[in-house]
Amino acid sequence: MAQIAVLDSETIDKIAAGEVVERPVSVVKELVENAMDAGASAITVEITEGGTSFIRVTDNGGGIPKDQMRTAFLRHATSKIHSVEDLLSIRSLGFRGEALSSIAAVSRVEIISKTTDDYAGVRYLISGGAEEELSEVGAPDGTTIMVRNLFYNIPVRRKFLKSFATEGSYIADLMEHLAMSRPEISFKFVMNRDTRFHTSGNGDLREVIYRIYGRDISEHLLPVAYERDGIRIEGYVGKPEMNRANRSLENYFVNRRYIKSDVIARAVEEAYQSYLMKHKYPVCMLSITIPADEIDVNVHPSKMEIRFIRQQEFFDILYQAVSDALKEKELIPQVILDEKEHLQDVVAERKALSANAPEPFEASRLPIPAVREETVYGEKEQNLQDFFQTNRPTRVIGGQNEPDYAKNDDIHANIIKKDEHIIVEKPQQMELFSDKMLSESARAGHKILGQIFDTYWLVQYEDKLFIIDQHAAHEKVKFERLMKHLKEKSTPRQMLEPPIILHLNAKSYQVLMEYRTRFLDLGFEIEEFGGNEAAVRTVPMDLYGCNERELLLNMLDELAEGPVRGTPDVIYEKLASMACKSAVKGNTALTRAEAEELIGELLYLDNPYHCPHGRPTIISMSKYELEKKFKRIV
Repeated sequence: MAQIAVLDSETIDKIAAGEVVERPVSVVKELVENAMDAGASAITVEITEGGTSFIRVTDNGGGIPKDQMRTAFLRHATSKIHSVEDLLSIRSLGFRGEALSSIAAVSRVEIISKTTDDYAGVRYLISGGAEEELSEVGAPDGTTIMVRNLFYNIPVRRKFLKSFATEGSYIADLMEHLAMSRPEISFKFVMNRDTRFHTSGNGDLREVIYRIYGRDISEHLLPVAYERDGIRIEGYVGKPEMNRANRSLENYFVNRRYIKSDVIARAVEEAYQSYLMKHKYPVCMLSITIPADEIDVNVHPSKMEIRFIRQQEFFDILYQAVSDALKEKELIPQVILDEKEHLQDVVAERKALSANAPEPFEASRLPIPAVREETVYGEKEQNLQDFFQTNRPTRVIGGQNEPDYAKNDDIHANIIKKDEHIIVEKPQQMELFSDKMLSESARAGHKILGQIFDTYWLVQYEDKLFIIDQHAAHEKVKFERLMKHLKEKSTPRQMLEPPIILHLNAKSYQVLMEYRTRFLDLGFEIEEFGGNEAAVRTVPMDLYGCNERELLLNMLDELAEGPVRGTPDVIYEKLASMACKSAVKGNTALTRAEAEELIGELLYLDNPYHCPHGRPTIISMSKYELEKKFKRIV
């Protein structure tokens, strides 16, 4: 019979390390979060070979006193909490006290740290959990931690790591999220001696987004600012045209902690439901502030999962915040006939950061050559300033040259001279209009030009051509009308004589009975007719004569694929969007009077720019673009 024995401390540490340190990205996450908790305003992270051979995290935070260094590497040693009650109001990123001990158990760690009050710093070496050296050393304020040869003493764990490139990509993704979570901290990330990004730490989230995701995304964001019942939501959501095929650009931060949450994802995606097509996902960077005692972050050692006490209320608040942001701006996609000539290289150089990231002072001691980005960076910046002094850009506004270098500091500079070539940036024409095209005040200025391909209507307004998809527009009008009737509980119905008899299979019949009340609210009065048959007595007035039998069967088929979750409004929206497939189709000629009536109805909708399934109802093309195409503008 096997004997029960207490494991030795080394084995215990390695087992515990397996929960906290799964791969190199786990190490970087723990160390950077410690730096953030220490009050750092600048953090530099450097890795080589995907972090398997070398990780260095440098910060200018509070540092660790010499007399606390050994304690910091003990299991469950932390300065973040002192009792179990503190778990109910956690505000720091770290609190479990497992990170340093777990990292030291499976790697060779060197840490150099100095507090503001100390004259000298402390250097501590620990490998595989065993102390090797503790000494004083000259050092700047802050902490530098180097982790070498991760999993050197657990070869089997190392074999399960992926390629250096893949492991490095995990760390890059983490660093991007950390930078967006704290725009007031300057983050610098170096991979294999190449600076991947460097944020300024000026507190501007949009600037961080620009540096990480580029101009195309940063220019197509809508601000979010919403507060209700002690919950505050801030940040940006992307315009619907900036969608993705997966959730990779859905970024959520709760109390400044990057997390993954089905509740948050579902609320945001439901808000976008009528703006995006199926299998498309929004771009968003949302920071959520919620009382610490209303969430539980102590779910998993990774601290990326979270539970909400007021889950349904939180869902509704987040849904409303995103919905309001999407409704506040005219969301008509603009057609660009020529590809934009991007200025990213010039812009990136001109907006180069000063070297404000903490530089590892011990770089000269390392066997790995020191990374010298700051020197090269500084030289580039100086040369760039000389260049712009010689080739000073001008801004053309209303025919007047405005030689103001400061005003060209944004990414919308109209003209930049470089190497005797003129690069023209196309202006955002939509921003020049004070009135929306789809507004009562603008209606008098509409000039309906006609219909093409029996599907699209052409409308001129000011110096833009608008193209309206009659099917998408009609779908949207019918959808909004149905939703209005639902909210007012006044859906007009048309009696069917004789009723429609639906012959259903068991699954479809079950779905029909489950959503029977919802269908009734929509205007479908349905009765059991024996077996798996049902009789449809009434239909919504707006859908009368639209092949009601086929419409209902299609709705039941779609509902049978999976349950509709969320608030009653979400369920009604889903049903209404299905019902609106009965709208007038393309390749159907409408009279000018019918088109005018359709456009007139669009004016009064909350979101007239997308059909219930996310397709645009209207796109625009500027006179500027047409004149460029015809070479009137060179």
